[in-house]
Amino acid sequence: MKYVLVTGGVVSGLGKGVTASSIGVVLKACGLRVTSIKIDPYLNTDAGTMSPFEHGEVFVLDDGGEVDLDLGNYERFLDVRLTRDNNITTGKIYQSVLDKERKGDYLGKTVQVVPHITDAIKNWIESVSAIPVDGEEGPADVCVVELGGTVGDIESMPFLEALRQLSFSVGQDNFCLIHVSLIPVLGVVGEQKTKPTQHSVRELRALGLTPHLLACRSAQPLLENTKEKLSQFCHVQVGNILNIHDVPNIWHVPLLLRNQNAHDAILKQLDLLRVATRPDLQEWTKRAETFDNLTNSVRIAMVGKYVGLNDSYLSVVKALLHACIACSLKPSVDWIAASDLDDDSKQLTPEAHAAAWETLRNAACILVPGGFGDRGVKGMMLAAKYARENEVPYLGICLGMQIFVIEFARSVLHLETVNSEEFDAETPNPVVIFMPEGSRTQMGSTMRLGSRRTLFQTPDCITAKLYHNSEYVEERHRHRYEVNPDMISMLEEAGLTFVGKDESGKRMEILELPSHPFYVGVQFHPEFKSRPGRPSAPFLGLILAATGQLEAYVTKHQNGSL
Repeated sequence: MKYVLVTGGVVSGLGKGVTASSIGVVLKACGLRVTSIKIDPYLNTDAGTMSPFEHGEVFVLDDGGEVDLDLGNYERFLDVRLTRDNNITTGKIYQSVLDKERKGDYLGKTVQVVPHITDAIKNWIESVSAIPVDGEEGPADVCVVELGGTVGDIESMPFLEALRQLSFSVGQDNFCLIHVSLIPVLGVVGEQKTKPTQHSVRELRALGLTPHLLACRSAQPLLENTKEKLSQFCHVQVGNILNIHDVPNIWHVPLLLRNQNAHDAILKQLDLLRVATRPDLQEWTKRAETFDNLTNSVRIAMVGKYVGLNDSYLSVVKALLHACIACSLKPSVDWIAASDLDDDSKQLTPEAHAAAWETLRNAACILVPGGFGDRGVKGMMLAAKYARENEVPYLGICLGMQIFVIEFARSVLHLETVNSEEFDAETPNPVVIFMPEGSRTQMGSTMRLGSRRTLFQTPDCITAKLYHNSEYVEERHRHRYEVNPDMISMLEEAGLTFVGKDESGKRMEILELPSHPFYVGVQFHPEFKSRPGRPSAPFLGLILAATGQLEAYVTKHQNGSL
């Protein structure tokens, strides 16, 4: 196995995840099979219990793993399906070591960070890197390992030591270290400053790791004298200093790396020049240029709880992007804090209330994504009601589907007391209930998680047609509550249609309102499996409906023209 380690210095948030993903894309374009591992040095076992404000969205894998959002970047860029073990955390490592200690596996020895924790890290990396993630048999050729955080962080130290040992044990021809750093420009001087990167590399070398390549983040392209200075003080050849400057969209990053011959430097270090081919990035080039040249846009109202941080809904935003590009459009996402729509906001913050409603009314379609808790629920229901009454295309995901059901039951069935047990545990009319297998005492990994099969109940529904008339679809889930099966017949008599159910027939997965142009709710999270060039069906349907193209698309597909 060949390893490419991506570390970060100076500050966090430099885009190590996109850089690592782009390196994987370039290597894959050279004909190599690539897998990836993300190391998160925090003590949490996984990202499942972390607030979106704290760490961005929780990405869900096929096996139910709740992982860092960077694994979503890996899956989208490399078109692979990762496992929960591809995300290593300090919590997982320490838990595995302590479990062994309790079993007596260490034969009475004193359990220490070195060698026991570092050995566990190395063993984890080596075993997970051998798991195929691209649908083929046998291990990949290269494993890209991204170390989260910044060099110098206390919590990263055991991982850096383990990676130093790994680099020594696998040999120099099997290990390539790429350090991502920042080259700032001070406004007063206007000069590209290399000193922060020099210090970051010095700290890395003091820990026994010397970078083979530098990936320098900057607003503008690096000057030649800046590269020479970095080469002199960081002990890296000028040709191995890569510049990842700001670009119009992230699909340009693999092209940036290719244009600077990053693949040659990496392949040379890994002794793979003889087996690799010239990178074929025609599809990526076309994708990046197509997006740059788009002029028309579609306005999408995103009504959510965590709108203060875009990363909270990263996969939703990417799925909208994929769907819009398939329709030759640029997405124009208008973020609306759900709480700004409700009546209380009209009294407390009238300006925010008025602005939120104006934004909602100007949107071509409305999307209510997933979330937990009752904050902002009233505003989401008002958004769903507005979309239903004004025939505005609406897509509700997870919580957004449950909002759809509650609002319909209250407004159409006039059951004013119906609610979700999540918002009111004592509600006399629960239309959304707690799942029987869930745990009310333990939060982590107790939801309905991972890829589950949904069976279409009728082929003559919009969603089935968008999924190319499949009999079933497998999508990823992350929820504790579900529509109450005891109320299904009442809701369907009033006009709703539950067009998708699980294999037992008791869990409602897809909901449509046939009298509406596009009013769809899904209990699963289709955004997690959306890919560039293969947009998620519900998202594509939303954009098609918003631009008046849905009927033509469905008719065309029914006639076998697509």
